[in-house]
Amino acid sequence: MNKGIILLVEDNPDDILLTQRALKRANILNDVVIARDGIEALQYLRCQGDFESRKDNSLPVVILLDLNMPRMGGQECLKEIRSDNALKSLPVVILTSSSEDQDIMESYNLGANSYIRKPVDFDQFVKAIQTLGLY
Repeated sequence: MNKGIILLVEDNPDDILLTQRALKRANILNDVVIARDGIEALQYLRCQGDFESRKDNSLPVVILLDLNMPRMGGQECLKEIRSDNALKSLPVVILTSSSEDQDIMESYNLGANSYIRKPVDFDQFVKAIQTLGLY
């Protein structure tokens, strides 16, 4: 049975590995597709650019979205997702190291479903990732 895809939008290779390890430890066994910035994420979601030939045009079950990335950051990407009728109902979880109140408020104002701060402690991170099972 296909459990659906998780779209991880993250530019830091160490954070990608950490997130993949945390997902595995939390027994979240979905396939993970990685986009390195907001533009790549939108191309994946819309089957454009490098993803134009993607045969399975199904949407991910959840998007894990970092805030600080090159080209297009997470909040701008979230704004695009929420303004696109085909994408706007997708669950989007902000997964970032930022604990700035302004980032948290703005993310929720733009329509984020959750905001998970990447803790330094791996076990805490796994616990935070386990909440993704709700999606």
